[in-house]
Amino acid sequence: MNITQTKRADSYSVEFSVEENGKNIGFVFLVVIQNNADKGPYGLLENLYIDSGYRRQGYGSALITAVIAHARDIGCYKLIAQSRHGREGLHAMYRKYGFADHGVNFRMNLTDSSFTQQKD
Repeated sequence: MNITQTKRADSYSVEFSVEENGKNIGFVFLVVIQNNADKGPYGLLENLYIDSGYRRQGYGSALITAVIAHARDIGCYKLIAQSRHGREGLHAMYRKYGFADHGVNFRMNLTDSSFTQQKD
């Protein structure tokens, strides 16, 4: 068996951030992944975060809208949004934009992270 590695220049991430009064109050990432089995890339909407003092004011919606528009513009054939169990408010927002519960996400932590998002 021979396993090779290729760093792909056509797979990458884009950070979207939102500022209010010069302060960065939120961000989200669009990870663009080329898929050899399909005609174009797909997108992964990852790590949506809005500072707790600015939640439920439309900032998260603005970021999601920007990611969806960009994913369409670059030809993604699908967009996946990830979220942990118990985040029903966020899940409802994703559904509002047309995302559907499509399966189970499995995770393995490989390192401890020094950054933890604030829980609702």
